[in-house]
Amino acid sequence: MKYSYIKPRKKTPLTPELQIVFTFFAMTLLMLIATYSFLLYKDYTFIQDKQSIIEHKKELEASINQMQNQISFIQKQKALAEKVFTQNMVLKDSIANLFDLVPQRITLSRAQLLKNGLILYGITPNKDVYNFMLQAPLRSIFHKTYSSFYPAKNGWLMFVSTNYMDESQTEGLESEN
Repeated sequence: MKYSYIKPRKKTPLTPELQIVFTFFAMTLLMLIATYSFLLYKDYTFIQDKQSIIEHKKELEASINQMQNQISFIQKQKALAEKVFTQNMVLKDSIANLFDLVPQRITLSRAQLLKNGLILYGITPNKDVYNFMLQAPLRSIFHKTYSSFYPAKNGWLMFVSTNYMDESQTEGLESEN
């Protein structure tokens, strides 16, 4: 028996309205999953960037420490170079003063600098010239002065003059400076 003029349709639980609702829910769920995945990815890259920045910071700190060590080493070398330069200038002036101290009639053959003294080897016409022209200035500089003479072939005298500064008195002079 047929009471209807239209052909009957099968009825499903998924009506078009319900399909639209499920589609919206599925799209929303996909968007939430995509957002969550994106946030997880960004969090992971943030942690990786943070670790690389920390490593780079440690490398920079090590490099800074190395540079500071190099700077202090260079400053020490500079101070040492300045000290050596100053000592060389003082030594140069002292040697120039020593040779200015030697009169023309006396000829030096060798001069030997010691830590606290000076040894001079040379030739003099006689002892008086040596005593008045060289030994007197040497005695004003050094605390102990010893001289020995040997006859030379030409009638002049060869001499060895050993001059020392007293260490106890030189320490007092250094502490005053």
